[in-house]
Amino acid sequence: MKKFSSFFMLFLLVFAILFTCVLLDTAKIVAAPKFRVGMTVQDLSNQIWAATAAELKKIIKAEGGEFTVVDSSNNAGKQVNQIENFIASGVDALIIHPVEKNSVEKPLARARENGVKIFCWDENIENADLCWLIDNYKIGQMVGKYAADWINEKLGGKAEVGILNYPQMEILLARGNGIVDGLKKNAPGAEIVAESSAINPVEGINKTETFLQAHPDMKVICAIGGGGAVGANEGVKAAGKLSKDFGIFAVDGTDQELEAMVNDEAIRMSVLNTGKPPKMAEVIYGYLEKMMAGEEVPHIVYREMIPVTKENVDKYIQSNN
Repeated sequence: MKKFSSFFMLFLLVFAILFTCVLLDTAKIVAAPKFRVGMTVQDLSNQIWAATAAELKKIIKAEGGEFTVVDSSNNAGKQVNQIENFIASGVDALIIHPVEKNSVEKPLARARENGVKIFCWDENIENADLCWLIDNYKIGQMVGKYAADWINEKLGGKAEVGILNYPQMEILLARGNGIVDGLKKNAPGAEIVAESSAINPVEGINKTETFLQAHPDMKVICAIGGGGAVGANEGVKAAGKLSKDFGIFAVDGTDQELEAMVNDEAIRMSVLNTGKPPKMAEVIYGYLEKMMAGEEVPHIVYREMIPVTKENVDKYIQSNN
């Protein structure tokens, strides 16, 4: 009888240990994240948005949170539905790059009523805790000034110029206007012979091919963003127009743009905003952390503008800053 009791007690002990282990493993599996962050952007084919989202996911996962990013495909109605879905899923914070800022004000107001902290990228909107902005006219002027300096130094003050803009968005309309004004002010002998919209590489290639077919003497292209600039660079190479005096000037400082500079291709300058994606993700998460902790943050934060050229590209292509 004693032997049976000993075996029985041993069985119960082993069972209890195994059961505890199962419970602990199950707890690990079903443990809720400490916080949830959603992100909706216009177009994840844009390297800056996609790469920054990837870096944010790493940071948030390391901090015990959950991160979901969605692509609105430049569709305002789709983005509104995405916001509503994020509210319903119980996110603690939402990062948004609005397709159309007036369309998102009401759904973002509902999100804030539900306690969601809103980080708005690139637009100054009312229903956000923080708006992370660029002075788009000023950055456009910077692009125009660098292009003008190239024209004056390399092309004797005269050149046919193409502009890859994106007037569909108010902020990028301002950027495009800044480019035009910066060019005209600093290189009055330059002539803008073609303008068209391009926000991604595919559009950049197609529009550049059209530019060069209609204006084979074009030597300068200015783009409102890195997507268009990367496409323009490929278009110039495909058309056999790459030369020591052909210049593309843009904004974003994507890896592809910086690599083109290193390889002495057509991209001569691009303005980096804040830094590369790892740095941007670090800055964004820093603000999210403060917002979710209930700390006060400024409603508007303007980002640093860093012109990158062949002279300083090594500093940025070899680092995450």
